[in-house]
Amino acid sequence: MRSSFLKLSVGCAALALAGCAVGPNYKQPAVNTPAAFRGAANVDSTNSLADLPWWGLFKDPALQDLIHVALTNNYDLQITLTRVDQARAIQAQARSQFLPQVGYGGEANRGKNEYLGLPAPNGGRTMDSYLAGLGAVWEIDLWGRVRRMSEAAKANFMATQEGRRVVMTSLVSGVAAAYFELLELDEQLAIAQRTRDSYERMLKLFSDQHAGGLASKLEVSRAELALRSVSANIPEIERQIALKENEINTLLGRNPGPIARTSTLLAQDLPVEIPVGLPSSLLQRRPDIRAAEQQVRMANAEIGVATADFFPRIGLTTFYGGTSTDLDNLFKSEANVWSAAASAAGPIFTGGRLTAHRRQAKAAWEEAKLHYQQTALTAFREVSDALISRRRFEESRSEQTQAVDAGRQAVELATTRFKEGKASYYEVLEAQQQLYPAENTLSRLEVARRLAVIQLYKSLGGGWETEASVNPAARSDASSQSR
Repeated sequence: MRSSFLKLSVGCAALALAGCAVGPNYKQPAVNTPAAFRGAANVDSTNSLADLPWWGLFKDPALQDLIHVALTNNYDLQITLTRVDQARAIQAQARSQFLPQVGYGGEANRGKNEYLGLPAPNGGRTMDSYLAGLGAVWEIDLWGRVRRMSEAAKANFMATQEGRRVVMTSLVSGVAAAYFELLELDEQLAIAQRTRDSYERMLKLFSDQHAGGLASKLEVSRAELALRSVSANIPEIERQIALKENEINTLLGRNPGPIARTSTLLAQDLPVEIPVGLPSSLLQRRPDIRAAEQQVRMANAEIGVATADFFPRIGLTTFYGGTSTDLDNLFKSEANVWSAAASAAGPIFTGGRLTAHRRQAKAAWEEAKLHYQQTALTAFREVSDALISRRRFEESRSEQTQAVDAGRQAVELATTRFKEGKASYYEVLEAQQQLYPAENTLSRLEVARRLAVIQLYKSLGGGWETEASVNPAARSDASSQSR
């Protein structure tokens, strides 16, 4: 019997290894990939801005420190890491079904006219019985059900890995964008303070002239109105600065507080040339696209699992142990019991449950495929939007720079003419009132062109690399940064 069972086991194992997995094999869904990104200056370059690690793009030491802390302490990233751990455990559970499931069991009975569950003509005596042993169950994966389940679990694990990279990309770009916006608010505050100081000097001049009978009260009142209007903006800018600092601290996993910065907005260098690579390479680079593809792979494997449910499940079961009416004799050779069996069970009528399950799996695959294609389409659009925005911001910034230069010159000339008695107060006030919003507009354009580069970097799939992955000897003190 043992020889026959061994032959049966070997034969079933050979069938399982030789058997094909039912259900469709995975094929990457087709994507309508454009020949080039709209707005790209160089369509032939295979290099991409995303090839740069984030510390190669953001060279401000203060910003690099902030990103290091964020990659260590950010709660969204830590939550994502727990999802990766969960997916890894699910994959391990699926792989375990390739192996026999071995367990142990025991039983102790005391009863009358009963022996191991069978009537015993023991004269009505009360007797004890004991049973203990090891059992094993092994499903022969003849139709590939277990293989498809393992394939789906692996795809789910890979999707969570890509999801972690999505969070890292968003985190790096989010910290950098918030930092640049904070520097832009610093610039707006400096402009407002500089304008306030200029209005204060003009107010003093008009007040002195009014005291000497050379200016009217109207001119003094108009000068004070301009001064108070600008001064009223300063608390609002300071409020926005504090809120932006709180936003950055939240990304860093820290409580609200000030953010150290030793640089200015204009000191943040931008790449002279920004290659974007080919659209086809974006499908392999962007983590959200790769995550969406893994979801398609998982849904495809689920179709195989649903299809395998139509076929019988073939398994082997074994038991080895001992049974006795005396606990001391339970593990002696004369008390040994063993069994080996092969089983097969399959559905005949399920009221359409299996068919509906397979239809559900196919619909889920179709949904995942459409989501993958939509994600790729959105990625192409985001890259194009960033390219177009960057170019237009550059053009606007060039024109606005000339406007600010002209405004500053107009203020100087109007002030000189006023002091020489060649111009009225209104000429000076008009020049100053035009310069203040022009400088603010230039400040906004300066940050906008930098944010466009950040958005382009994120859209191309850059920013998820860590220094440890690129250089094992890179600094590892980010974890020691205080929250």
